[in-house]
Amino acid sequence: MVLPHLSIAVSIPNMPGGTSWLADIRVRTTRNFLGHEILFLALLAVLLCSGCAKPPVAKLMETTAYCGCSSCCSWERGSWAMLKLDFWNRYVSSGPNAGRSYSGLTASGTVPYEPEEGLFSMDSIYRPWMIPVRLILFPWYLLPHDGTIAADTKYYPFGTRMYVPGYGQGVVEDRGGAIKGPNRIDLYFDSHSDALTWGRKKVRVTIEHPR
Repeated sequence: MVLPHLSIAVSIPNMPGGTSWLADIRVRTTRNFLGHEILFLALLAVLLCSGCAKPPVAKLMETTAYCGCSSCCSWERGSWAMLKLDFWNRYVSSGPNAGRSYSGLTASGTVPYEPEEGLFSMDSIYRPWMIPVRLILFPWYLLPHDGTIAADTKYYPFGTRMYVPGYGQGVVEDRGGAIKGPNRIDLYFDSHSDALTWGRKKVRVTIEHPR
């Protein structure tokens, strides 16, 4: 893009330094055009980025729940090769990876979390007893973070954000052997009892596809 240049000749009779005044006007004019072009390019970039983003989609989905326990994630303590004496180690108990070490991480390599709304949220109003818990016992609960969702990554790649009513904001970070198709997701909970309480529900999920 060629920068427009505008020259304004000013005749200043009998005044020393008239040439420097003319140069100053030229510099200021060029700077004004340059600032306008930078602003125009910034607005154009914002419009292009917003145009590429897919709008959120709401659809009815079947949701289930899981936690990090041995029952939900198919792992066991100790290896039969060690006669179960290494009970502090965890191993995959079923599937194609049976016998391998179990790390507890998601399929995308992240630590699974249940959604947390943080200190400055409506949750602190509805549950004020959580304020000292967040401030003193668990300071990492001060900031909000998304929960972990397992989905079929053929339809929802890692990083897809979803809002599930009754659960909160989550992001696809995991897969599941039984989680197949575009209408099935699995929600992570910190405890097995909470996962059982959720059970199996059909809810309308708002999906935000990654850009």
